[in-house]
Formats: sequence, C-alpha cells, structure tokens
Amino acid sequence: MNFYLTYILVAAGLFAFSAAFALFAVYAERKVSAFIQDRLGPTEVGKYGLLQTVADILKLLQKEMIVPTAADKVLFVAAPAVIFIAVYLGFAALPWAPGVIPSGINLGLYYVFAIISVETLGILMAGWGSNNKYSILGAMRSAAQIISYEIPAGFAIIAVIMIAQTLNLQEVAMQQGTLSTEGVKFLGFWDVSKIGGLFAWNIFRAPHLIIAFVIYFIASLAESNRAPFDIPEAESELVSGFHTEYTGLRFGLVFLAEYSMMFLVSMIGVVLFLGAWNTPLPNIGPAHLADWTTGIVWGIFWIAVKTLALVGVQMWIRWTLPRLRVDQLMNLCWKVLTPLAFACVLISGIWRLWLM
Repeated sequence: MNFYLTYILVAAGLFAFSAAFALFAVYAERKVSAFIQDRLGPTEVGKYGLLQTVADILKLLQKEMIVPTAADKVLFVAAPAVIFIAVYLGFAALPWAPGVIPSGINLGLYYVFAIISVETLGILMAGWGSNNKYSILGAMRSAAQIISYEIPAGFAIIAVIMIAQTLNLQEVAMQQGTLSTEGVKFLGFWDVSKIGGLFAWNIFRAPHLIIAFVIYFIASLAESNRAPFDIPEAESELVSGFHTEYTGLRFGLVFLAEYSMMFLVSMIGVVLFLGAWNTPLPNIGPAHLADWTTGIVWGIFWIAVKTLALVGVQMWIRWTLPRLRVDQLMNLCWKVLTPLAFACVLISGIWRLWLM
C-alpha cells in the first residue's frame, strides 16, 4: 500500500510542478518579450502583473469545451490528453539530485525518448480529428518536423552515450561530478573526479560534445515547436495550427504540454551535457567548493538553475529570430545538423578507443 501511495504522491507532485512551471513560464515569457520589444508586459493584475497568468487560467477554465460538429469526437477529445501525458511521463526518469529520481530505470534515456515520441501521435490525432484544413496542415507539418529533427538529436545524444557508456541518466549525472566512482578524465589526460566543477562536465571532458550540445539544443527547439521552428502553429498561415479548434481545458492541456516540453528537453540537455545536478564550482586546494555545494538540496538547486537558464535562452530566441520557411527548416536538418551530428558520433568512437 505504501508503495502505491509513494508513486501516487510522486505523480501528483510532478503534475503540480508542471502546472506551476507553466504559470511561471508564461509570465516570464511575457516579461522577456516585453523587454526585448521595449514594452512593459503584464502590469495590472497583482504586483508587477504577477497574477495575470493566474487570472488567464481561471478565465480559460470557465470557457466552454466545444466539439465541432464534423469532428471525429473520439480523436478530438483524446488528443490533448495524449499530448500532455506523453510529455508528463517523460519526467519520470530524470534525476533531480543525488539519489533523487522518480523512477530508477536503467534505460532512462531510451525510455524518455520513446515516451515523448508519442506526442507526435497526439498532434496528428488533434489535426485529423478536428476535420479542419488548418489543423491537418499544422499536424502534418509537426509530424514531419519532429520526426526529422529526432535524427540529429538522436545522433547528438549517441555521441554523449558513447562517452558515458550508460543509458542510466543518474549514472551519466554522477560521472560529471565528485561523486563519480571511476576516474573522469579531462581531455583524456588527467583525472578530474576529485576536482569536480565545470571541468568534469561532458562538454569539457570531450570538447566535440559542445557541437553535439548545440545540435541537440537546436533540435530540441524543433521538437518543442518553438520559434523559429513554430511552423506547425504558424498564426500568420494556419490560424493556430493543429489546435485551432480547441477551447477551454483541452486547449489548456496542449498549452501545458508545450511549456512542460520546454523544461523537459532543457533538463535532458543539462543532464547529458552540462553536469546535471553537479555544481559548477571546482575543488581548489583547501577550498573544497565542489564538496561543499553538493548534496540533495544543492543538486535540486543547480539542476533547476541550469534548466531555467536554457528555458530563458529558448524564450530569447523566440522573440529574436524570424520563423523559418518549411524548406529552410528541412535543409537545416538534413544538410547541416544531421551530418554534423553524425561526425560527432564518429569522433566519440575514436575518442573512446583512444582512452582505452
């Protein structure tokens, strides 16, 4: 009984976190976009407009959930739940701190990418079930985009896994800090497992992983349908894309899934490339900064700060770069990112052989 109660509490906690993050992220994005465009953003509801998003959510929950007459009702109703659940379940395998992971499965990375791929099915269900030309065009664009950009993202991740030699995300995290049980070499020369800090992170252990990280981050923007890769919901062309016909709570679930996906892909990038929950501070002589800033509380703090920093970069990019055309988007994927990611895999193989 306690076993099931624990998992129920973890599931409820992750859902509450997703909802709270979405509230914060929407407000933050409004303020970031306002700053970039020399505006004020929300100011009226609450101090500095802090309650504006809460007011919007309360208004959204009161909206009628309309089902179009010509829609496929089963697909139309089920699609938002499929989209959100696919993203929500991805959090189950992510390590938040030393010893803190909702599900301790050994194939954590494989599980995450398998489960979030289901989101594509939900988007196709939403587009087809709406029986709307804008919706189906948006869904087809999204499927083509997500499936295409999973290729360079997958190659970039394989480049990391070949260095780490494990699919367990908690083990990948531990290899990048002072808690590692095996020697971690910096540039293949000297052990930094006792020093910790920045130099133990994967992007510094093998510098070609900096390129892999950039490739992964660009692909993650496409996976999240974020600008400049937001052609599936291009307002200037498709009204609102695959979720044009959705209102009320159903639209809220789609919206919640998008912001949860922003956090999810950013956190995966942090775990694989940027030291996960490990501190950026190294041990320098008698000042054991890495040891002093390592632990459960510190781990949650560091991974949250790093992930939110990447989310901030996603917002910055959205309000800075124009939307890509479909042909530009595909050319970038197949002619630039995929060859570079494949090259990173080859270098990782050579690197691993050299270390052996």
